[in-house]
Amino acid sequence: MTMQHLAVVTRRTLLLGGAAVAALPVFAPALAAADPATPKASNADIRPFRVSVPQEALDDLHRRLAQARMPEQETVDDRSQGVQLAELQRLVTRWANGYDWRKAEAKLNALPQFLTNIDGLDIHFIHVRSRHPKAMPLVMTHGWPGSIFEFLDVVGPLTDPTAYGGSAEDAFHLVLPSMPGFGFSEKPHDTGWDPQRIGRAWDTLMKRLGYQAYVSQGGDWGAIISDAMARQAPAGLLGIHVNRIERATTVPPEIAMALKNGEPAPANLSSQEKAVFDQIREFLSQGFGYAAIMATRPQTIGYGLSDSPVGLAAWLYDKLADWVFTRGNPEASISQDAILDNITLYWLTNTGAASARIYWENAAHNAKLVPVSIPAAVSIFPGEVYRPPRSWVERAYGNLIYYNEVDKGGHFAAWEQRDLFCAELRNAFRTLRS
Repeated sequence: MTMQHLAVVTRRTLLLGGAAVAALPVFAPALAAADPATPKASNADIRPFRVSVPQEALDDLHRRLAQARMPEQETVDDRSQGVQLAELQRLVTRWANGYDWRKAEAKLNALPQFLTNIDGLDIHFIHVRSRHPKAMPLVMTHGWPGSIFEFLDVVGPLTDPTAYGGSAEDAFHLVLPSMPGFGFSEKPHDTGWDPQRIGRAWDTLMKRLGYQAYVSQGGDWGAIISDAMARQAPAGLLGIHVNRIERATTVPPEIAMALKNGEPAPANLSSQEKAVFDQIREFLSQGFGYAAIMATRPQTIGYGLSDSPVGLAAWLYDKLADWVFTRGNPEASISQDAILDNITLYWLTNTGAASARIYWENAAHNAKLVPVSIPAAVSIFPGEVYRPPRSWVERAYGNLIYYNEVDKGGHFAAWEQRDLFCAELRNAFRTLRS
């Protein structure tokens, strides 16, 4: 099989899923007529979707894993040079022997998935309507190096809280889109798909689904997109919740200047502020290289990510290990097979380069980050890379309706701490329910 033929098979067959698409079950919600969340729009532009990866794509993956050439072992006894050889060998051994993509595929296909064209791109999304009539519509956005797999475990508790010991009043109708260039969403063909454009697309999606009032949530890029939506303040967006905070909008100017010039922390900082100052400096000096590469050379790094599954795995695993609560040991927070579900999704959809471009787009368009005025809620997880105090957070969110520092979980909050994450969302949005 030629490379051109393989690309056609894996792209078209993966996205269309063959005749099985028609068999996708659509959840029919039982909603009261007066419920403002009841969809009123036509679904003519929304197409059911099923994942159906050709076996030849999986066979090709296994051939590449079997033939992988590893580098020599790192010359240090820690992670300061990146993913350690023994760690990656363990991950790749599981990937090649015992890991089953079909189980991941079944998880996705157990949920209602769809495609819809927005602004010229087919957007893939999961849409689960709650059985509770007063559920609040919620769009949640993943980040990098994650995917919609981050959210699969929270679908049940958020849409049907009574089945998990919660209250029907805390239910959500859940919309989980894949960002352009990620997963099964179409890859952009031109420039311009920055967080602002994605935010506008998400508002179009929610309105197309008939949700005239809704809230938005995200971490990582999902937080940046939620922030962008909040600045746009489209009609119907009631508020946002984020579990990742933007440095550019929250670090006080004198502290930002000290960081930029390599100066010591200002003497008047509290102990908490000094700790955050040190965290920022360490991240910018030791942990920011990945973003600098993708913001300037996403195409260059993309060749290796598209050609080598081991290279892709190392690139993604490195930041998983850096950002989980259990630093350096992601399997202690996220199961090994769940990590492989995510990596395999990137591989099968060949989105290593496309997903990296959001860093380039964000840098190229350099949007003006003005403070958010609509209701905003913030949860600070202790394993997050940047954990600003409330006084700094209030610089970015003029109407901060909820702020809480929790005791467990990291950057991938929904993935790492399902129950705690769900509790934070319920608490954060409770005052916005009519």
